[in-house]
Amino acid sequence: MIIYPAIDLYDGKAVRLKRGDYNEMTVYSDDPVAVALGFKKAGVSAIHVVDLQGARDGKPENYEVIKRIASETDLFIQVGGGLRTSEAIETTLEAGVKRVILGTAAVSEPEFLQSMVQEHGEAIGVSVDIKDGFVAIKGWTEVSKLDALEFCDTVVKQGVKTIICTDISKDGMLSGTNIELYKTLRSRLPIGIIASGGVTSIDEIKTMSKMGMDGAILGKALYTGDISLAEAVGVSACQ
Repeated sequence: MIIYPAIDLYDGKAVRLKRGDYNEMTVYSDDPVAVALGFKKAGVSAIHVVDLQGARDGKPENYEVIKRIASETDLFIQVGGGLRTSEAIETTLEAGVKRVILGTAAVSEPEFLQSMVQEHGEAIGVSVDIKDGFVAIKGWTEVSKLDALEFCDTVVKQGVKTIICTDISKDGMLSGTNIELYKTLRSRLPIGIIASGGVTSIDEIKTMSKMGMDGAILGKALYTGDISLAEAVGVSACQ
């Protein structure tokens, strides 16, 4: 299982939100590139980056920082947030990003998702952000009427090879992740599944690795020191 330390960007800074609330934002670093290099030093092979402004406003806002992270770390970088046009996706991939993650666009424009999968293949992932069983969009500021599990089934049929699934109620709370949700998804979906939201302990990482999850995104628990990134990488590699 691959560990993806997360860098959430807002105004060029590394920040974290609580339950996706932009009014509950903590700034952890003014230098996200330095944060990314620190993650690399801890032994990771991949980093998860979210442009929070892009997710909320519908267009990339932190492109230059993302480009620097990709070029200066030389790691597998996946990026989400505001990637709702073919031009934005192509520009992001040209910057050295290996996987772009579609969220709102995947929900509101299924034909667009289909065309991007046909054009870019496995470089397209889908973010399934869940609130009360439904898919949240627009930087988690709105909740659609789409049942989350049914939406997952749909994107599989569209040829998507990786989903990033977040239980919003767990995100940034340091209260543990939704293991039961991931068990359900793992038994249901024949594609790559990356867990996100509330991963707080090494035991959770061990559990998810053993049950066949493809990846886990670590966020606030890294910044607060609740999880050692080096230990998480080591444990995930041993399962």
